[in-house]
Amino acid sequence: MSAIRTVIVGASGRMGRTLIRCAQHWPDGRVVAAIDRADSPEMGRDAGELAGVSALSLPLHADLNQALANGADLVIDFSAATATPGNLEACATAGVAILVGTTGLSDAIKSKAAAAAARVPVMIAANTSLGVAVLAQLVRRVAAALPVEFDIEIIEGHHRHKKDAPSGTALTLGAAAAEGRATTLQAAAQLGRSGASERRQGEIGFAVVRGGDLVGEHLVRFLGPGEQLELGHVATDREIFARGALQAGAWLTRQPPGSYQMSDLFPV
Repeated sequence: MSAIRTVIVGASGRMGRTLIRCAQHWPDGRVVAAIDRADSPEMGRDAGELAGVSALSLPLHADLNQALANGADLVIDFSAATATPGNLEACATAGVAILVGTTGLSDAIKSKAAAAAARVPVMIAANTSLGVAVLAQLVRRVAAALPVEFDIEIIEGHHRHKKDAPSGTALTLGAAAAEGRATTLQAAAQLGRSGASERRQGEIGFAVVRGGDLVGEHLVRFLGPGEQLELGHVATDREIFARGALQAGAWLTRQPPGSYQMSDLFPV
């Protein structure tokens, strides 16, 4: 099989640089273009040097359409939610699979992702850790198995600079729990508590921690009468997300058009 020609969007960001660095040891493909926003102060610099590896003759530029026209099999997008709709449309037009790791996506953007998925494989992944992909499956199964008397609470922690709360990963875990309970996250979610209101049965609660340089911590607690069960994941190295994204991207290029998620890689 020929190497998967991959375009990284958001190449100057923390995840973009990590992806480019990890791709140097990726057996399935290679990075052929590095895209960033037009006003990036890093525009024109070599993506390899930015990532802390040797120069790769990959200057950052802002034209995704040009990169796709030059030949690409996969786009991995860790840029900004405002750029996601245009990136989805560009990939759908070019017939190129796209993995979106950007978080904080609105429902309108998710609708655009669904439209693109009618033409190309699309994966929306709030967290590309392989461990979290398995965790979501386990949360779904436990939520389905335990009676509704077991309350579900999700506690997540990230570094002080993270902007969205709860995290996309926490919401993904909440959606898995809701699916296990045959409901929707919109119907069950409790995104914060204050005052004297009592917890309602069946709700899925969220608590958020922001501080320091936490990479990512997620804990799902099932709290029943007389017993508790906990499922969790702790990330200590940002490279796990890059390695997971590359593995998921390689898998995605082998799929027909459609909408996919990380847990599709590891059905349990």
